[in-house]
Amino acid sequence: MTYCLAIKVKDGLVAISDTCITAGSSISIKKKVHVEQYDKHSMFIMTSGLRSVRDKAINYFQELTEINKTYNKLYKAVNAFGEQIKRVAVEDKNFLLNAGLKFNLNTIIGGQLKDDDEHKLFLIYSEGNWVELDEGSPYVIIGNSGQGKAILNRILNPNTRMKQALKAGFLSFDSTRVSSNNVDFPIDVVLYKKDSFQMFEKRYEQKDLAAISDLWAAKLKNALDEIPEDWIDKTFDKLEEKLDNPPAPSN
Repeated sequence: MTYCLAIKVKDGLVAISDTCITAGSSISIKKKVHVEQYDKHSMFIMTSGLRSVRDKAINYFQELTEINKTYNKLYKAVNAFGEQIKRVAVEDKNFLLNAGLKFNLNTIIGGQLKDDDEHKLFLIYSEGNWVELDEGSPYVIIGNSGQGKAILNRILNPNTRMKQALKAGFLSFDSTRVSSNNVDFPIDVVLYKKDSFQMFEKRYEQKDLAAISDLWAAKLKNALDEIPEDWIDKTFDKLEEKLDNPPAPSN
């Protein structure tokens, strides 16, 4: 399973991906984010699904961008990547199905190209079609998404600072990690500031963020202890009363 998260705020983009690859009982570490960076062309691609489909689609897309570096808007590059997914589907889908495997590749693409008025964020489905994220949906997760959404839903909005978004994003990943045995460190972080046309990448090992994980766990416990209990006292009083006065046994 995979955990890939991308967040769009007014100041820029924050992306986080795990690197854990599982195949049966085998676990390996592989990068799941691909960055393309040259003059007025800044974008990242993160994927969840079959690794073979991902690698083929990425390679086909890289060939396109090497030949044709004229994408002036990110949606055009997204269209091109979607076409490569369809191309791989034509070549491999039936073979995968015959082997009992589902053709599966969900993709997040974010960045800004020279004629984009701002940074953009897109979700591409296995069929090659896509949606663009807007202010009403400031983040997207692909892969293992269930456990990490709560903090993002409570914290994120278009005005959230990038540092705050990265903190919330890490805690979302950490919640997923402790609830799943196939999402793990290292994590790759990509940061992009609006109109900068510069992607920044950073890898974090577990030892780098262990203190943050421990601090968050301690603060959660303390916060739980501080929640007033008057709203449940009557319920527990009735429970104790019932236990102290059990019903008479029936004949």
